[in-house]
Amino acid sequence: MKFVLYIIFMMPLVFYNNIWNLFQFFILMLIMIFTFSNVDFFYTNISYYFASDYISYGLIILTLLISTLMVIASSKISILSSNNFFLGMNMLLFLCLFLVFSFSNMFMMYIFFEFSLIPLMILIFGWGYQPERLISGLYLFFYTLLASLPLLLVILFLYNNYNSLFFDSNYMHSFSFFIHLFMVIAFLVKLPMFMFHFWLPKAHVEAPISGSMILAGLMLKIGGYGLIRFMFVYENIFLKYSYIWFSLSIVGSILVSLICLIQGDMKCLIAYSSVAHMGMSLMGLLTMTKLGLYGSYLMMIGHGLCSSGLFCLANISYERLLSRSFFLNKGLLLYMPSMCMVWFFFCSFNMSCPPSINFISEIFIINSMIFYWDKSIYYILLISFFTACFSFYLFSFSQHGKFHNMYSCMGCTIREYLLMSIHLIPLVMIIMMLSLLFW
Repeated sequence: MKFVLYIIFMMPLVFYNNIWNLFQFFILMLIMIFTFSNVDFFYTNISYYFASDYISYGLIILTLLISTLMVIASSKISILSSNNFFLGMNMLLFLCLFLVFSFSNMFMMYIFFEFSLIPLMILIFGWGYQPERLISGLYLFFYTLLASLPLLLVILFLYNNYNSLFFDSNYMHSFSFFIHLFMVIAFLVKLPMFMFHFWLPKAHVEAPISGSMILAGLMLKIGGYGLIRFMFVYENIFLKYSYIWFSLSIVGSILVSLICLIQGDMKCLIAYSSVAHMGMSLMGLLTMTKLGLYGSYLMMIGHGLCSSGLFCLANISYERLLSRSFFLNKGLLLYMPSMCMVWFFFCSFNMSCPPSINFISEIFIINSMIFYWDKSIYYILLISFFTACFSFYLFSFSQHGKFHNMYSCMGCTIREYLLMSIHLIPLVMIIMMLSLLFW
């Protein structure tokens, strides 16, 4: 509760001028306070429907980190007259996501899960790139709304029958496929699973950099987090029906990886790569093994940082070349040599190379998938190969080739180096802290 009040009392800051640096300072203070808060393996810090455990702990820290990085990345908006309104929307979105990861009550979590759509749509409509942002906002809105209404019915059903909506309550046994479908469809759309992913590339391409960062870094993680939470409610249903979503994800990850290889837009490629990675995360989750859960959770954290960093890199070249097309973003090795190493790191970590957290998470997920279905090893080899292909394609197409203006060169600012370093350091450092998982 104290953290929520901290964020609410930050809201009046938006009525003052020149508060961008002050906002970042307060968020960093909140990261420090929250990091040192006591978190046990199961729910701790319980107060007024709020609780945190290891699952929500990492995702809340990721929320705080990406919220401050969004502000650093959006420096072009700080000179506009609407900069305070933009910051207000970011704070509102950040508060909603913080509350989604903090609530131990299903209904309260559902309310803020839905409410987070409003500030995100305002960000896309207000500071997006092209007129098509109106269509992409509607895609996002209706996909999420239609898929999450069945979840509300399940929540009402649970309350009517068991008079409780806490995640750790006992809800007896049920083998109804419709309850399972209604319970997971909202999170599968948010994740997004293959066949429910059509809103994601549209929303990413039209969103401003802050919208893309929060979509890739946090909004997709709500799907995985919701599945983990609801998995504990009805474990038997998941054991019985998870093969359906497992099959769709394993085929979908291969097809989406192939789709990545024909993209001409940098942001589109990174958006589709998110679908492939979250498909792997979903497969690890659906095996319902300890390694699968760990791998899925670590992939959510790693993907949140890696994908957000790739969107920042795409935005850095967009701000200079005013295009996201691969045909103009060629030869960046000549144009921005200082950023080439950062591009290499992020493309490598995107294909799960060591020493990144993505590498460990993929090993965990592969182990759990083979345990779940031994023939999945053939599909895993294809997914890993195509993931490496599109990451290599992204790096080689953007860095090599002939730059369209041969005698031009541009350095990067300290702000951009800081932004990329804060994305990069946790990706490598979290791997040093993996002993926490095996306490």
